[in-house]
Amino acid sequence: MGKGEATRERILEIAETAVLAKGFAATSIDEVIAEAGLTKSGFFYHFRDKNTLAREMLRRYVETNDRLFDEIFRRGRELSDDPLQSFLISLKLLAEIMGDLPNGHPGCLIASICYQERLFDREVRDLTRQSVRSWNAHFRAILDGIAAVYPPREAIELDDLAEMVSCVVDGAIIMSKTLNDPKRLERQILLFRSCVKLVFAAGPAKPSTSP
Repeated sequence: MGKGEATRERILEIAETAVLAKGFAATSIDEVIAEAGLTKSGFFYHFRDKNTLAREMLRRYVETNDRLFDEIFRRGRELSDDPLQSFLISLKLLAEIMGDLPNGHPGCLIASICYQERLFDREVRDLTRQSVRSWNAHFRAILDGIAAVYPPREAIELDDLAEMVSCVVDGAIIMSKTLNDPKRLERQILLFRSCVKLVFAAGPAKPSTSP
């Protein structure tokens, strides 16, 4: 990584930490510049304005999360050819990773942007929606594979169950930070895992409302 790329990465890292700690509106360019040890011209060489910073910060965050989740669920597929067991293994791995974070998960950048979306341009808002929809579709595809082998025991919408992954993770991040309980995220992921086991457990199945 060249010096310019290293400086850009440092700016994004500082900005992300500040935004997750106190929100985008309360994070000023001046404080990011001071923390990075830059001049204003040095900052604006890399980022034209605050929206440009937000856009690149969001892209970096999404790419990092995508790599993490891809690796976790790839590992689950390697450990079992059974679609249900593969998903359950992946959720267990995800819970363990979240449980190993010493001070808990720092927060969700997408959620932070959602709460203050009027501060951002359309491209930033579209990026957040695209990321959420992408992972909803990813989990829906996994659940379709499971349902083909283990028909759901309850009449449920698989789209809703797919969306629960993000709902559980983001909701648990907020609750763990609010209640100062870093282990709550791990427990909630494991509880979701138990729910998945119950939904697809072997036994008489009721017709699913999903296509």
